[in-house]
Amino acid sequence: MKKMKLVLVGNGMAGVRAVEELIKLAPDLYEITVFGAEPHPNYNRILLSPVLAGEQTVEQIILNSWEWYAENDITLHAGKLVTEVDRVKRIVRAEAADGSIVEAEYDRLLLCTGSNPFILPVPGKNLKGVIAYRDIADTNTMIETAKTHKHAVVIGGGLLGLEAANGLMLRGMSVTVVHVNAWLMERQLDDVAGGLLRKSLEERGLDFRLNAQTQELVDDGEGRVKAVKFKDGSEVPADLVVMAVGIRPNTTLAESMRLHCNRGIVVNDTMQTVTDARIYSVGECAAHRGIAYGLVAPLFEQAKVAANHLAQFGIGRYQGSLTSTKLKVTGIDLFSAGQFMGGEGTEEIVMSDPFGGVYKKLVIKDDKLVGACLYGDTVDGSWYFKLLRDGRSVHDIREKLMFGESNIGDVGHEGHSSAATMPDEAEVCGCNGVSKGTICKAIKDKGLFTLDEVKKHTKASASCGSCTGLVEQILMFTAGGDYSAAPKKKAICGCTDASHQNVRDAIRKEKYLTHAEVYEGLGWTTPNGCASCRPAVNYYLISTWPKEAKDDPQSRFINERSHANIQKDGTYSVVPRMWGGHTTPDELRRIADAADKYKIPTVKVTGGQRIDLLGVKKEDLQDVWRDIGMPSGFAYGKSLRTVKTCVGSEWCRFGTQDSTQMGKDLEHALWAMYSPHKVKLAVSGCPRNCAEAGIKDVGVIGVDSGWEVYVGGNGGIKTEVAQFLVKLKTSEEVMEYTGAFLQLYREEGWYLERTVHYISRVGLDHVKKKIVEDVAGRKALWERLQFALDGEPDPWFEANRAQVDVRQFVPVADATTAPLVYMPKASIASPDLADIS
Repeated sequence: MKKMKLVLVGNGMAGVRAVEELIKLAPDLYEITVFGAEPHPNYNRILLSPVLAGEQTVEQIILNSWEWYAENDITLHAGKLVTEVDRVKRIVRAEAADGSIVEAEYDRLLLCTGSNPFILPVPGKNLKGVIAYRDIADTNTMIETAKTHKHAVVIGGGLLGLEAANGLMLRGMSVTVVHVNAWLMERQLDDVAGGLLRKSLEERGLDFRLNAQTQELVDDGEGRVKAVKFKDGSEVPADLVVMAVGIRPNTTLAESMRLHCNRGIVVNDTMQTVTDARIYSVGECAAHRGIAYGLVAPLFEQAKVAANHLAQFGIGRYQGSLTSTKLKVTGIDLFSAGQFMGGEGTEEIVMSDPFGGVYKKLVIKDDKLVGACLYGDTVDGSWYFKLLRDGRSVHDIREKLMFGESNIGDVGHEGHSSAATMPDEAEVCGCNGVSKGTICKAIKDKGLFTLDEVKKHTKASASCGSCTGLVEQILMFTAGGDYSAAPKKKAICGCTDASHQNVRDAIRKEKYLTHAEVYEGLGWTTPNGCASCRPAVNYYLISTWPKEAKDDPQSRFINERSHANIQKDGTYSVVPRMWGGHTTPDELRRIADAADKYKIPTVKVTGGQRIDLLGVKKEDLQDVWRDIGMPSGFAYGKSLRTVKTCVGSEWCRFGTQDSTQMGKDLEHALWAMYSPHKVKLAVSGCPRNCAEAGIKDVGVIGVDSGWEVYVGGNGGIKTEVAQFLVKLKTSEEVMEYTGAFLQLYREEGWYLERTVHYISRVGLDHVKKKIVEDVAGRKALWERLQFALDGEPDPWFEANRAQVDVRQFVPVADATTAPLVYMPKASIASPDLADIS
């Protein structure tokens, strides 16, 4: 049978979701052609904010790759703007950047032209540096501008404006948010929650001008914006102005086709345009019952209905949507849904804890929940949204309604208070319509163990992200219990079938103290292990049983045996420790003298605020260490590397806390700590975050009321932004929480697993339960770390106690006369391990 021809105008989330649904229902019904004005495949526009903030890359937010279009026989014309549609001949015409014209015939047409950002009609709106925030190009413009300019103004204190402001601030710009109303996000929050949000964002470093009306964007004389001028005559400097004041349905093409438009392309319940039954429309451009939706969940519901009718099933109906909102700013939890502002005939239940940063308001009408506004504690947001959407009576639970699902259970499902006991048919991801049963089946059938894998296979948590916590809980209860025993587990190496977790568990349970006991107890096929397993087993032994299990230097990599980093020419680098990046003239003189004396060719400042001496001969290492007279920086080990600091309140006019002293204290407490992988810390004295705490394993940021602690950042091959853990008041608390987290990582992390991957595996909720919620457990972790580190030697100056074999520093010809400091008993060195750098 000859296929019909479907043309999709608009390569965005709504239109491509309709095509995805159509392919599921009728894979052979259509030849599909897609036109997209942007030169990209389909991507998640919702996640542009994390891209701007540096938390994700453009590649990571691609929903459908170039290959996907080819695999599904879809012709994609990317970077081609549709300029004309002939409804009589049923031909679509598009223009490329070079002026060439592309045509495509259609039997059915799907219009998904999205929306256009609204630009304030003020003088200067066309100046260079004035942009909207709508697509990848806008995002890239902001990222590039932040590299060379300082002052940004975001006009619009709504959801998109605040996400843009946060991203620009994280990119290093000084940002002012201008909003015409009295509080932020007035469409999603009431005045109390809006005030809490403003306070939190101000603590991070954003400035606000509320009740402010923009009169003019001021020209710098060369065609670029230099300031924003208000009606009261005041100004704020601006090298970049981002308009985030709303969107308008893009109906230009539809109007040229003489389709009926009224606040969007008017469609019926089958998503067909009321003018032409061959033409469908979904997304932000479509007006259904007088409403054009701008959130992803309704658009995906529309897409499903449109696909149903394009597939000629003819049974789907779209009857409107109830929407919810979540702010995508790391560390700020905010949720709202429904009629949260109340109204005639409604009653409100309110819980407010301004000091703790928690606010909840539930709005009830006729014994039904009709609205919810949550700030600071949004764990029950999805449950409230379900109550609101289902419209069931809350009469029997209203006394406990404010305290969440875990204190109630659901009617007809007593005790359904966690992911483990949710019914399979319960919807988890509203954006993509994914149920708990679908997620569980994918986890079990496909052997999924990470959130990213679940996103890829089910699309749950892949859109707005508000269901991420619930998806993580489902993942943990479905895969977590069987993870270490799963048949698909990855063995630690070829010597055994045991996984990293198997080895850790066995060492603790059986109290193994030596390599030999581990190899024998777990049935190693190679008696002495190999280059992969020996360092891992060595770490697990000494971290599980400190001061009882003995470190085996021959089971460490060459860098850790030499206590210096080997370079590509065979020489070594020496990085002395500088506490919190602080040094003295005397230390600098000793470093300079050593560099001259031993003819060290390169002296370089590292990214961690230390000095690296590169090109040191191995036989000179001990002398260089002695002459410098500074502690080992452990730059060569799976251990604490640096604690980067800014000058903080001691010197900086913006500093709110003494970050330098905090960094020194942390480094003194942790400096000899071995861990599954290298660990880097940073302490910033204010939310401007000059120490780059957001991409460290532990990042501490000073705010007016104390400190914010973030964990799991990584500035490596793939940059990962740290996640908010807790807000604290005192420096002593920072020490305890940081130490407890690192000890938890030392005890539960797998060898060569960075903190970001450890948290991804166990879940941030698991970490919070162990560190934030369990006071006794946290203190016990901190005490175990102090016990393990007490009396740890400096390998540069206490070679005997550190079990350093100093014969390695002596040229081969003289080695027979060198004193023996340490050589492990009955140790057979692996030739593979000996040469690893």
